[in-house]
Parts: sequence; C-alpha cells; structure tokens
Amino acid sequence: MSVVRDLRVLLRFRDFRRLLSVRLLSQGADGVFQVALATYVVFSPEKQTSPASIASAMAVLLLPYSLVGPFAGVLLDRWQRRQVFLYGNLLRALLASCTALLIVASVPDWLFYVSALSVTAVNRFVLAGLSAALPRVVDDERLVLANSLSPTAGTLAATSGGGLAFAVRLTVGDSDAAVMLLGATLYLCAALASLLMGRELLGPERSSLQPRLGAALASTAQGLKDGLAHLAERRAATRALAAMTVMRFCYGALTVMVLMLCRYAWTERGSDGLALLGVALGISGAGFFTAAVLTPWAVGRFGPYGWMALCAGAAAVLEPALGLPFAPAPLLAAAFVLGLITQGAKIATDTVVQTTVDDAFRGRVFSLYDVLFNVAFVGAAAVAALMLPQDGRSAPLVITVAVLYTTVTVALLRGRRCFT
Repeated sequence: MSVVRDLRVLLRFRDFRRLLSVRLLSQGADGVFQVALATYVVFSPEKQTSPASIASAMAVLLLPYSLVGPFAGVLLDRWQRRQVFLYGNLLRALLASCTALLIVASVPDWLFYVSALSVTAVNRFVLAGLSAALPRVVDDERLVLANSLSPTAGTLAATSGGGLAFAVRLTVGDSDAAVMLLGATLYLCAALASLLMGRELLGPERSSLQPRLGAALASTAQGLKDGLAHLAERRAATRALAAMTVMRFCYGALTVMVLMLCRYAWTERGSDGLALLGVALGISGAGFFTAAVLTPWAVGRFGPYGWMALCAGAAAVLEPALGLPFAPAPLLAAAFVLGLITQGAKIATDTVVQTTVDDAFRGRVFSLYDVLFNVAFVGAAAVAALMLPQDGRSAPLVITVAVLYTTVTVALLRGRRCFT
C-alpha cells in the first residue's frame, strides 16, 4: 500500500483526526512560546549572550522537570488523558499570558524564568499524554504510519508556530510580549479542540484509574519502580531509548552552536541573526516532513533498528562534512539532514516503545522518555558551553558529535541482530 493511500486511510479515523488537531494546536503554541523565549534570552539587544548563558537558561527551564517527568507518567496512567489535554492547555494559556505581562514589566530574569518554567512543566504532561494516547485511536497495522504522521506533524506545527513568531518579532518592534500572547491564544484553542473527544476515549482503562489525587501521589514510588521494571524487561525499547538519547544530545550541542553562529559569526545585527535562525528552523522542518514520508517505507524495509542505524550513520558522515566549514550554506544543508535523521529515528523509537510496552505502563515510560530528552539536551548545552568560543566555531565539538553518531550506529547494528 502506498504512503499516500495509507495516509488517506489513516485520516479517515475520526478520533485520530481529533487527537491530531489537539497536537497541532498545542505544539504550534509550543513553537511560538519557545521562539519567544529564545528571542528574549538570546537576541535581545541589551543582552550579551554566551554559550554559558544559553546552557544556564536551558538548565533552568528543563532540568527541574526531569524530576516532574516520572510523576507525570504515574499520573497519566491514572488520570483521563482527555482531561489532561483540556486542563493542561487551559493552564498553559493562563501562564503564558502571565509571562507576557512580566516581559512588559521588565522584571528580573529569575522571575521571568519562574513563570516560563511553569509553562514548560505542564508541557511534560501534554506531550507524554499525546504519545501514550495514540494507540487508542488507530489500529496496530497503521501504528508506524501514525507515529510518522502525528509526532512529525506536531513538530512541523511547532516549526510553523516558530516561523509565525519570527515573523511577528521581526515586523513588530519590541514584540516579545505579543508573541507570548499569540502562544497563549493557541493553547486556548488546543484546550477547546480536546472537547471534541469523549472523556474516556483516550484511556487509561477505568480499572486503572485512581480518582483521588492523594492516592495517586502516594503510589508514585511503587509506580515508578514497576514502570522501570517493566521497561527493563523490554530490551528492545531500552536499547532504542538509549540510542535516541545520545542522538538528542548531539542535536542539542549543534543547536547551541548554530545559535551562537547566527548571533555573532554570520551577521552583524541581532535582527539579521534572528532571521537566519528562522531560515534554519524552516529548513530543518522540511527535514522533519521528509522523515514522515520516508520512515514508514524505511522501517518496513530495514526494520526500526536498521532505519535508526542508517540515520545515525548518515549523520556521522554528513555532519562533519557540512559543519566544519562553519559557513551558512553548508550548515543550512546540515539543518535539513539533522531534521530528517533525528525525526526519522524518533518515529522508529516511538514505534518500538509503543509496540513493546503495555498500555498500562505507557504513560510512565513516555514520561521517562521525555526526561531523557530533557537531560540529554541540557547536558549537550553544558558541554557546548565548555567547548564553544563566543562566535560558535568549534571543530572539536563537531568531531565529538560525529564520533557519538558513529558509536550509536555500531550499537544499533548490533541490536538489530539481537532483535531480528
């Protein structure tokens, strides 16, 4: 069956379409919010940005929720996921509006970060819930295709939201607060879209629900222990998650490098650097879309481990070839390649986890997956801060990332032999 015909069939699932609409609106708002944060922290004229300051900002915004993530998973396996999408997006709309007011008020940075941190906290619940709910709206036969379309469409929505935010920021002077309010509006729309689905549609099963919050929190420790034990028994899922974590680390390190290049090396004005960063994100989004088209065929042809190994191997070769010149054109090409291989590997990883982990544990496992993403990204920013000069040109960083991609390729090829 062709990809186009499969997509047409998949989109006939009414509940899948509705869940997808929640994802698109929610992640579109995420893209707007993230660009508002980046422009306020990195490209504000009054701020002298360094790799260390970027790493610090990422740590403040992401690391505390490495602790929240496991708790989110336990609650996601007890709370109705539709309600998480409804109330989570309503809360984010309110918090994003408060963050916009703090920008207008020119408050100290620490207070701004506390408010932004609150928005990203709720994000842990929503994103993990979207992945955990997906098998409830499609059949097993089309799960790989759904994993190609849904998360990739969400990433494209985030990229589009980011592009919209860039456009607002570049055309309206001093508009960081306006961009934040745009994100708040999209969060509100995502909350309303979730009402199109039945309250119990997305699970978990009623028998596993604990309606009393105190009872759910009291069982967190045992729930985490059970979730980790369940994951440890699924070696295929564990190996895929480990590989994806390293690839996320590589992506994070290169992201910080490109931010510094756009800010200082390639342009003289902050607005020009911001525009160039927007182009890079758009090209990377094209790579995400290409991955959505290629991955169902590639997983069918090579298997999930084979496709992930091919992605990592291509990155190991192309990343230093395109990155070492530190010129805009080759690195924009690298943005496309990295978008394709990172999203392609993520789709395969999602499929491995969803098909090997029981439904009652998916919320916990996907929350742990989210934690690994955060820790890897922040760790990459910290390493980049140590290796990058002010202008972002660092051959040792590029070579280190290439070595990591090579290591992942070898490990995945070995794993492929074990699980085929």
